Amino acid sequence: MFSGSIAAAPRQLLAGLRMLIVMTVIVGALFPLLIWGIGQVAFPSAANGSQIRDERGTVVGSELLASKFEGPQWFHPRPSAGDFDPLATGGSNLGPDSAELAEEIAKRRTAVAAQDSVPGAAVAPSDVPADAVTASFSGLDPHISPAYARQQIARVAQARSLPAEKVTELVAAHTAGRQLGFLGEERVNVVTLNSALAALAGAR
Repeated sequence: MFSGSIAAAPRQLLAGLRMLIVMTVIVGALFPLLIWGIGQVAFPSAANGSQIRDERGTVVGSELLASKFEGPQWFHPRPSAGDFDPLATGGSNLGPDSAELAEEIAKRRTAVAAQDSVPGAAVAPSDVPADAVTASFSGLDPHISPAYARQQIARVAQARSLPAEKVTELVAAHTAGRQLGFLGEERVNVVTLNSALAALAGAR
């Protein structure tokens, strides 16, 4: 009664092993290679991390990740709860009713207004955009609002001895519209903007 089942067991085991090997090759090697190849051909920049390179070809950042830019000569990103560490992404988890968050935002608002104020272009704390004082959910969002970018133009232009009109044109060139024309808001990528700013300064 059981002899047929016992005799068939090695064949079934061998068939299962062959299927395992075939599926491992297909799913574990061929399919990933296919997707990688499509990405390299159709979306080479995105497939390689949207890297940003300087004039020497050195990778200096990614369009997808905010970096810490310090000093008056740079456009500043949104605050980061993880101090711009890619391994410590995330927000502060403080809710809108948090007294600690309200106090932190008030301090940031005063500090941002002070750092962006230059002779002839003072910034009042009440005029500071919300994204200048609040971190994104990931803490690594490279985008800021056009309003925050425009607020920083006078400071950056003065620090780099550039005409404000030239810096304004640079901001306008790096302002992206709503996705599909109606999703989200207009935004400025600080990383690519600063990269273009460095290239402009290097060309002078």
